[in-house]
Amino acid sequence: MKLKFPLLIIVTLLTFAATAQNKMKKVEELIDTKDPGWTLVQDWIKNAKNKVEILPVDQTKAKDVLYKTQVTTRSSMGAVIFNTGGLLIDDGWIRILGSGNSKFNRTISDWNKGKSFNEFGETPPFLLIADDAIGGFYILNGGGLGTDIGKVYYFSPDNLEYEPLDITYSEFLGFCFNNDLDKFYEGNRWNGWRAEVTKLKGDEVFNFYPFLWSAEGNDINKSSRKIIPIQEQYSLNLDLRKQLGFGK
Repeated sequence: MKLKFPLLIIVTLLTFAATAQNKMKKVEELIDTKDPGWTLVQDWIKNAKNKVEILPVDQTKAKDVLYKTQVTTRSSMGAVIFNTGGLLIDDGWIRILGSGNSKFNRTISDWNKGKSFNEFGETPPFLLIADDAIGGFYILNGGGLGTDIGKVYYFSPDNLEYEPLDITYSEFLGFCFNNDLDKFYEGNRWNGWRAEVTKLKGDEVFNFYPFLWSAEGNDINKSSRKIIPIQEQYSLNLDLRKQLGFGK
């Protein structure tokens, strides 16, 4: 599904940059009642080929997260934050960050603090927007990953590389809703994965040994796996990149 929403993309991204020099906007200024992005996102979900679960939202919490991220609800990202506790794709294989839910106990703002920025209102060089059950992370580039600002990268667990997907946030939603995920994750889905993933908490991932990026780990059905906190997996991925000489 090819999406063309340059204005939404610009609004989402430039709001981050504006907060670096300007005072953070009040949450009321970020809520767009005339042209809310949620109308579009709902339509995309309604017509999605893949299973999409919209997690219930707590409005008080949603306002807090929206304020901390400083994105408008006119953008698709702001729409997801303000209207969902998060989105679960393909029975929870992919988890798109929103304003948090008991089933997905992470918010996009708090999850990124200490990783992509230190204080709310700073301009982040990247933003973690989603992740998957095998410890892969989807990242919106704010300039820290390359010159293609506004494009999504995949921090892949099977090679520890930041893979450019050449899609915007809105297009990333389209990717999650309609892309052939079996093909995208070919070789990284084991026999019976769905039954196990449905029981996985939103702050957990499967950790594999041998590592998926190693020559010994090329057959996921032969690897051992255990459930670990996603924070532990993210830190491990970064540490392994440095140990292998990949840089930051």
